[in-house]
Amino acid sequence: MEDFNFSWIIIVVASIIGLWIILYFIPIGLWFTALLSGVRVSLLQLILMRWRKVPPTVIVRSMIEAHKAGLAFVKRDELEAHYLAGGHVEQLIHALVSANKANIDLPFKMATAIDLAGRDVLEAVQMSVNPKVINTPPVTAVAKDGIQLIAKARVTVRANIKQLVGGAGEETVLARVGEGIVSSIGSASSHKSVLENPDVISKIVLEKGLDAGTAFEILSIDVADIDIGKNIGAILQMDQANADKNIAQAKAEERRAMAVATEQEMKAKAQEARAKVILAEVEIPLAMAEAFRSGNLGIMDYYRLKNIEADTTMRDSISKGTAQQKPRKPGEKGPENK
Repeated sequence: MEDFNFSWIIIVVASIIGLWIILYFIPIGLWFTALLSGVRVSLLQLILMRWRKVPPTVIVRSMIEAHKAGLAFVKRDELEAHYLAGGHVEQLIHALVSANKANIDLPFKMATAIDLAGRDVLEAVQMSVNPKVINTPPVTAVAKDGIQLIAKARVTVRANIKQLVGGAGEETVLARVGEGIVSSIGSASSHKSVLENPDVISKIVLEKGLDAGTAFEILSIDVADIDIGKNIGAILQMDQANADKNIAQAKAEERRAMAVATEQEMKAKAQEARAKVILAEVEIPLAMAEAFRSGNLGIMDYYRLKNIEADTTMRDSISKGTAQQKPRKPGEKGPENK
């Protein structure tokens, strides 16, 4: 009796496992749901999806959603191929349904290409319906009068479905808008004109067609805030003045060094001249001795020369004493009258 009960337990467990395997590979419930929804898909195709590593639930639910939305161009084979290529089938169908309801022309091939390119196709469709506002970082520019302006703008963009594949992203749009703001402020004659009419910046930037080649279409550019920065012109003038001063100081130092060098050179020449005079004075006694020996100079001539030299020395001493004597005050007697 116990063996009989144990056999029945084994049979029941095996039946349950077998039924689960059958239902896994033959999703009858999913097939019945598709049949009630009006989607034609055979049990054989559902079984083959399992073998192709494609989840039948994702494909069937996507086909049901597309059928209910009236998207008759969606085919099962294309959905399977998109899934096997690494695409997001459910997101793709959601995007196609949203585009159809919003009257946006979004072919199936373009939608699959956008999804496989790594972009969120559903977000792109939503951005086409509801434009996105992008805040630019602070953009610094200088007007012609040298005043620095710091501007912030809000860029309203809409996704360009046709250029999502291969089109530039938000970073390119922000860079181009920043470039346009810098160009428009830099071309202004005065910063006051920019502060008075900030809408001029928006007009100039929009006229340049900055959204060319991007995945977005720029709808509007609104200047949110403009702040006054530094006086760049004055700073540049101060820097130039300091540079000119340093150059002038360097040239003056160069001239001073040249003057010092010239002075030292003249002192050296003076010392050289004194040395020559001393050498000439040394040769005088020798010349006089030679004159005595040769008879060209007599003893009386020598005494006469010495008298002249003594007289000259006396006159020099008298002149130096007179020059060094202090001037007398009015009414003061000299030493000879005391």
